Amino acid sequence: MQHDFSDVAQFEAMFDAPDRSGWQHPVEVVRLLAITPGQTVVDLGTGTGYFLPFLSIAVGPHGHVIALDSEPAMIDHVGQRIAREAITNVQARVVEASDPALAPESVDLVLVVDTWHHLPDRQAYATRLREALRPGGALFIVDFTTDATRGPPVADRISPETVALELTSAGLEVEVLAEDLPEQYVVRGVRPAFAP
Repeated sequence: MQHDFSDVAQFEAMFDAPDRSGWQHPVEVVRLLAITPGQTVVDLGTGTGYFLPFLSIAVGPHGHVIALDSEPAMIDHVGQRIAREAITNVQARVVEASDPALAPESVDLVLVVDTWHHLPDRQAYATRLREALRPGGALFIVDFTTDATRGPPVADRISPETVALELTSAGLEVEVLAEDLPEQYVVRGVRPAFAP
């Protein structure tokens, strides 16, 4: 699914809408990640940086958050946001839509919220993310259910079962997590701590 995200003001009104917490449940999503202070966490498809304050607090002053997006205007906006909010443990950078450009075994967790359905070759992308995870690290996909009242067109939505297959094919150990999100699901893929 291709989309033009260059009009930041338009998407800021949507992505940072006051009612988002009511259906996104950011505190619960971050709780599901089970972040340990000091970890390195990636917010892939960060958009306007909605999750960054939550992730920044969770990793603590000695942790790091890497905010990635393929839209330069969004990353410019995120840079302004982290400066304005004095968030000191976040680095924002532009990446290609086909490659997160993360070094092998360099991150502990990757969070992908409302973005997985936009990626052109998800299985290849999942493989790149697995390689970027440290052994025992995890990838979390949060996306819209097929019957959600918001989100992409129904034809562009992906079931949690499909996401699970994609992550399994990339060599991750997968679980669809129990959660209380009214419009979304969460799929976790863990890089095995030891290769078979």
